Amino acid sequence: MTDESQTPHGGGNYVVVARRYRPQGFDELIGQQHVSQALTRAITSDRVGHAYLFTGARGVGKTSAARILAKALNCQQGPTTTPCNVCEICESIAAGEDVDVLEIDGASNRGIDEIRQLRQNVAVRPSRSRLKIYIIDEVHMLTKEAFNALLKTLEEPPEHVKFIFATTEANKIPITILSRCQRFDFAGIEQSAIQNRLAQIAQAEGVTIEPDALQILAMRAAGSMRDSQSLLEQLLSSGGNAITSADVTQMLGIAPAARLSRLVTPLVEGDAATALTELDAALAEGAEVSQIMDQLLGFFRDVMTQAVGCDENRLMYALPSQREEVCEIATRVGIHKLLAISQVLDQAAARMRSSTHARTIAEIAIVRISTLEVLDDLARLIDLLQDPSASVPVQGVKKNSLASPARSHPASPVKNLPTREATEPAHSSYQSSTQDIETIVANSVPLVAENVEQIWKQALDSLTGMVAEHAAHVEDVIIDPQEKMVISFSEAFYRDSCERAANRARLEAAIEAVCGRRVPLVLQTVARAESTQPAPPPAVSRRQQQSELLSHPFVKKAVELFDAQPEKLRYVPPAE
Repeated sequence: MTDESQTPHGGGNYVVVARRYRPQGFDELIGQQHVSQALTRAITSDRVGHAYLFTGARGVGKTSAARILAKALNCQQGPTTTPCNVCEICESIAAGEDVDVLEIDGASNRGIDEIRQLRQNVAVRPSRSRLKIYIIDEVHMLTKEAFNALLKTLEEPPEHVKFIFATTEANKIPITILSRCQRFDFAGIEQSAIQNRLAQIAQAEGVTIEPDALQILAMRAAGSMRDSQSLLEQLLSSGGNAITSADVTQMLGIAPAARLSRLVTPLVEGDAATALTELDAALAEGAEVSQIMDQLLGFFRDVMTQAVGCDENRLMYALPSQREEVCEIATRVGIHKLLAISQVLDQAAARMRSSTHARTIAEIAIVRISTLEVLDDLARLIDLLQDPSASVPVQGVKKNSLASPARSHPASPVKNLPTREATEPAHSSYQSSTQDIETIVANSVPLVAENVEQIWKQALDSLTGMVAEHAAHVEDVIIDPQEKMVISFSEAFYRDSCERAANRARLEAAIEAVCGRRVPLVLQTVARAESTQPAPPPAVSRRQQQSELLSHPFVKKAVELFDAQPEKLRYVPPAE
C-alpha cells in the first residue's frame, strides 16, 4: 500500500497519509473502475495508445493512474495489468524518481523552450526500461506556442515513447491536442467509497474513528480522496487515539448535528426569534456562519429528496442520527416551501461570499425562511379558484396568512382591472363566484397587460393579497406561466392584446386551461369583437401606384414633352 516510506513515523522521514496510501494498482484505484477496466483491457489486448489524457477534479486519482499505467508497461514482469511493486523499476516509478518515467509540471515548464528540449530528448531511447513515458501534470498550463510545438511529436512519437497528460481543466486544451489523445474523464468519488477508505487508513494507523466523523469528512471532501486524506491527516496530527464527530466539527468550524437540529426546528415552525437565538448560540460555539448556511442547504436538500418520494439511499448530507428527523420534516413541509427555502439559502450563501456583512445576510435569510407562508396550500387555493366546482382540501393555513390587513394586495401594476362596486354583496365561498366569472367572460375578451416582466414578478404577491380581500377578485386576474403574461378580462383593450399576443393558439390554450368549460363563451366574444373590427385597406404595390400615376393627364403631357420612356421610369413615394 505504501509507495515512499514503509515506516510512516520517524522524524524528518515522515510521509503524509495521502502519499503513503496512494493506490499502487488498478484494483486499488477507488471510484474509477471505468478507467481501470479500459486500461487493463488495452494492456491485455496489446492496444496501448501513444497518448492519454486524464481529466477530472482534484484528488480523484489522475496522477496515481498515470503512475500505475507506467508501472504496468515498464514492470520487469510486464507488460502486465498487475505490476509487482517490488522490482526496482516499480519502486522508482512509485517514488517519482525513475529516469525513464519523467513527471513534468506543466505550470512551471509551460514555455516553448521546455517543449523543444522535450522533443530533442524524445529521440533518445530509454536507459533501462521498455518505454520512455512522459507524465505532464496540469498540461492545460502550457502556452499556445508550446502546444503547437508538441503537435507533430504527439501525433507520431517514436515507438518507445508514451505520453500521459493530466489536467483539471480540459476545456483549456486546444482541440488539436485533444484529437491526438485517448481521453478518460475521472469522476468524483462517492462518499461511501471515501468513508470506507478512510476507515481502512484509520485502522492501519491504529486509531478509532466514529462513523459520523467519517461521514462528515467524506462530505467535506466533495468527491476528492486526497482532500479527505488531508483532513484525516490533520486530525491524526492531534495525537489522539480516538476521533469523534465533535473533533471533526470543531476542526472544520461547522455546527454539530444536535445544534443544527435545534436551528432547523424553529425554521420549520416559523419561530424567527428562536431561530436567531440558536444561530447566535452556534456561532458562539465556534461555528462559522458560512458553514452553517451550507449545512442548512444540504440538510433541506435531503429533506426535499424524501418529500418527493426518494429512498434513504439518496441522502447525502444527513448523518445517520438525523435521518429520522429528515423524514419527519419531509412529511410536514411541502415541496413548494422546501424549494423556496433552498433558494433563499443558496442566494444568501452566494451573497455572503462577496459581502463584509455575512452574519447579517444569514440572519435575514433565517427570518425570511421563518416567515414563509404555506406555499403548497396557496397552490391549492389557486387550483380551487381556477375550478370552483372541484373540492380541494386546504389544511394548515395560518389564520392571519391570507387575511391580515398588512397583506391586502398592494398597488398592482395591472391597469384597468375590473373592479366591483362597494355595495356589491360579499361572496361566502369560492363556489358562489362561478356566475360572476361567466358574466365577465361573456362580456369581455383577453388582455395582455403592459409591462409584462414587471407584472410577472409581482403577480403572485398580488394574487395572495386578492385572496385575502375576496375570493371572487382572483378570477379577474389569470396568470399564463407559459407566456409569462397576466391576462385580465377587459373588452376595452382587446385590440391591444391581439397585437401583443405572439401566438393566438397558445393564448386560447391558456384561457381554456383557466376557464375550463367556459371557453366557448370567451371564443364567442373574441369572434364577435373580431367581426366588429374594420377591415384593413388592401395593400397597393409600387407598380400599381406607378401605373395609376402615369395615367394622370399632367404626367402624360410631361412624358410627351420630355420624350421619356414610361417603362424606364421608377416611382419614388414622397417622403413622410
